[in-house]
Amino acid sequence: MSPPSGAFDGSGTPPSQGSGAMFDGIAERYDLLNRLMSLGLDRRWRRRLVRAVLADPVPPALVLDLATGTADVALALLRADRALRVVGLDPSARMLAQGARKGAARAALAAGRLRLMRGDALRLPYGAATFGACCVAFGIRNVPDRLAALCELRRVTAPGGLVAVLELGEPRQGLLAPLARWHVQRVVPALGAWLSGAPEYRYLQRSMAAFPAPAAFLGLLEQAGLRDAHCTRMGLGSVHLFTGRVPRDAAGDTTNDAPLSEAEGCARGKSP
Repeated sequence: MSPPSGAFDGSGTPPSQGSGAMFDGIAERYDLLNRLMSLGLDRRWRRRLVRAVLADPVPPALVLDLATGTADVALALLRADRALRVVGLDPSARMLAQGARKGAARAALAAGRLRLMRGDALRLPYGAATFGACCVAFGIRNVPDRLAALCELRRVTAPGGLVAVLELGEPRQGLLAPLARWHVQRVVPALGAWLSGAPEYRYLQRSMAAFPAPAAFLGLLEQAGLRDAHCTRMGLGSVHLFTGRVPRDAAGDTTNDAPLSEAEGCARGKSP
C-alpha cells in the first residue's frame, strides 16, 4: 500500500522542550554532535535497529521511520535493502530539510524509495496496517504520551509486523554504570551546549533521566497490544533496543478517522 502524500503539521502549539521547534534550533549540527557525544557509537546502535527491522525471512516492503530527524535510520534501511521503501516522519521541518540535502536522500527521493514528511507521533496520518514494520530511534522519549505513540505505531503496522524502538536512558546497573552516568549527566550536555551554542542538549540529559526503566517500557509495549516484547541492552546500559510484534490475528480500523486504535490496553491517559 502506498503512503499518503503531503504533510501533517500538528496542533500549532507553542515550542516546548523536545518539540519539533526545539530541534529546529540544532538541526544544522545535529549529526556532528551525535557522532562526537556518542564517540561514533550511534551509528552502530542504528545498524542494530536496522538489522532487527529487516530480520524477518520476508522483510517488509514499506517501513515507517518515526522521528526520522535527519533521516539517518531511513537511509540505513534503504542501503540494507535495495527493494525497500521508507517513509520518514518528524515534527521538525529543519531536521527534515537537513536530511533531504544528503546525497543518498536526494537519490532515494527522486527514485520514489523515500518520502520525508512533517507530522505528529500522536496522530499519524496513515490508515491501519499501512506499513510492514515501524521504527523510532532516539525519539520516543520526546513524545508527551509514549503509550499513545506506541498505540499509533501498532495501529499503522500490519499484522505480524515489527515495531522497534531504539532509545537512550541513564545506566542503572553494572560496574561501569557510574562512569556512563557521568558521561550522560556531565559530558553530553556540556559538549552539546559548547559546540552548538544552545541549551537544548541539557534537555537531552534530563529526558534520558526521565525515561522509564527497561522493564517499565516493555510493559508499555505490552499495554499497547504488542506481543513478544524484548529488550537488548547496549552502550553500558545507556541505550536499549526494544521490539514488539503486532499480533498476526490483529484487526483494526482501515480508516484514519480514529488514530488511537482500540488495541487491547491502549488508553488516552499519559504514560510514565
